[in-house]
Amino acid sequence: MRTSNHLIGLLNFLTFLLSVPILGGGIWLSTRANNTDCLKFLQWPIIIIGVSIMVVSLAGFAGACYRNSFLMYLYLWAMFFIIAALIGFIIFAYAVTDKGTGRPVPNRAYLEYHLEDYSGWLEERVASQSYWGKISSCIRDSKVCAKMGMQIGGVPEAADLFYLRKLSPIQSGCCKPPTDCGYSYVNETVWSSGGGLAGSDMDCTTWSNDQQQLCYDCNSCKAGVLASLKKSWRKVSVINIIILIIMVIVYVVACTAFRHNRRIDNDEPYGETRMEKARPSRIQF
Repeated sequence: MRTSNHLIGLLNFLTFLLSVPILGGGIWLSTRANNTDCLKFLQWPIIIIGVSIMVVSLAGFAGACYRNSFLMYLYLWAMFFIIAALIGFIIFAYAVTDKGTGRPVPNRAYLEYHLEDYSGWLEERVASQSYWGKISSCIRDSKVCAKMGMQIGGVPEAADLFYLRKLSPIQSGCCKPPTDCGYSYVNETVWSSGGGLAGSDMDCTTWSNDQQQLCYDCNSCKAGVLASLKKSWRKVSVINIIILIIMVIVYVVACTAFRHNRRIDNDEPYGETRMEKARPSRIQF
């Protein structure tokens, strides 16, 4: 019996440790949201799952230490629903970030992003006028474009060096005009029209050298946000899949150990039914 209790306690301690990277993933997404994506609602499901696993693991650990059957029942059922919720979140994360990727540009190291490459619930949420105002304002306040500035010998870096940069999706979509527009490079966030626009993209007329405007209202900026979200969510999902596999194994072992513990508490050896236990044995003379 002590061995089973120790095993259940150890398993609960392992699940408690597993909650740390899940919670860390939610906090990491929160940091990303504050600096770039600015979609703070996205990290809350992961944070809630991580905190839930942490609390439930502590309840299971206490139940194993004090042999409290109610806490153990609570632990097993709660873990079942948490595993189901984690599976649902992983499927949801892959489903809403399934489409869209950056397009290569000739003679450029960075990719460019187009809103028409994305579709679905997340794209509709990001591109909606009511929500995009908050997102663009958050990106502007994060100074992500201002941080792109790089000088060599007191002057902005040359165009050839800038074209060799591997820009983030936010930097590529929000801080410069699309290459098809035909603007000429002056510095990272200032571009000259050169006497006319070569492209017919709506973003070509939306772009502004005003440092408070830039391409924050461009479709390419919305696409850059979606690309950044996809990259962040996929990284967190890989960690969640690994943790999910470990949690399922731990849960199965915990159920087996708990059932074995109940048999010992009820004084039921393997193969003996409750009816056989309840039936009084004949008195032998």
